[in-house]
Amino acid sequence: MDTTGIIPDERLKREGIGARLIKRPELGAIAGVILVTVFFAITADSSMFTLSGIMNFMTPAAQLGILAIGAAMLMIGGEFDLSIGSMVAFAGLIFGACTVTFGLPLILAIPLTLAVAAGIGAVNGTIVLKTGLPSFIVTLAFLFVLRGASLVGLKLASGGSTQLRGVRDAVEGDWLAPFFSGDAFGPLFLWLAEAGLVETFKNGRPKIPGIPVEILWFIGLALVATYVLLRTPQGNWVFASGGDRTAASNSGVPVRKVKISLFMFAAMCGALVAIITVMDSGSTDARRGFMKEFEAIIAAVIGGCLLTGGYGSAIGAFFGAIIFGMVTIGLTYTNFDQDWFQIFLGGMLLIAVLFNNYIRKQVTGER
Repeated sequence: MDTTGIIPDERLKREGIGARLIKRPELGAIAGVILVTVFFAITADSSMFTLSGIMNFMTPAAQLGILAIGAAMLMIGGEFDLSIGSMVAFAGLIFGACTVTFGLPLILAIPLTLAVAAGIGAVNGTIVLKTGLPSFIVTLAFLFVLRGASLVGLKLASGGSTQLRGVRDAVEGDWLAPFFSGDAFGPLFLWLAEAGLVETFKNGRPKIPGIPVEILWFIGLALVATYVLLRTPQGNWVFASGGDRTAASNSGVPVRKVKISLFMFAAMCGALVAIITVMDSGSTDARRGFMKEFEAIIAAVIGGCLLTGGYGSAIGAFFGAIIFGMVTIGLTYTNFDQDWFQIFLGGMLLIAVLFNNYIRKQVTGER
């Protein structure tokens, strides 16, 4: 059969590796990590990239990253949660009250704290979907509600103070405590110290006693969220719900359930950070998680999430949070004023939005 003059179907056109890579949402965040690493390799003290230095900046990155992954999943689904930072304080109050005031073991206190957070997330999602109000407005209201409730609740629980102490003593000896506090793989690091493979103090003890558990939670959550988004039907539902809610609903996607589940997941990420940080510090206070909602959203945007929804990745938020951790701690290894962090924050957000807008146009063919 003569095929002369037949126009090839563009849907069958093969893309090169470069074209596929540039459409990946996490590309900007990975490039950012490389640039920030090069910057600090030149300007910072060499101790920043020792094992102890890496743990120093990965710990705050992990705490922010857990929030950023929850925020990213919700943004991909087309919604925002500005109350996630206040949720850290409120969930810290619930967890502290459970362990200190009521003396509950962790096997009850942790699920109860997560359940309360999930319930508030469900309320947020239900209000958004029932009223049609933007999630930005609804969760902004809950930002103040939860922060105020944390202040009032802590004063009641502690007799007038905005801080509740005694958590470390209350959970000491609990078999679940090592999973949410302290360092993991202690025996391994002792062996590495004896073998001369890691830095040690004069007494032979390793300078790094283990890997902080929040880093393991951060990595694990990023891997699970990435698998769900890329390898499961539920992941397709998230992208569809954020891309075009009406079309997704007409295609049989349970948009309502998806969005409420994402609000619950984001709130539970806030509760997980609360549990980890409260157990590490041994107390909780009303300022915990302050402004973290904005940092989490910025990390998600740096990681490739579009403000309009339907596009992004959990692994991008992972790298976005690492950039935050590197800059926050890395400035202390340099001679720069740490107030430059705020300038960096605004600059990175603007660059990320411009880059993501360019990528969106590449993906959709928009001019």
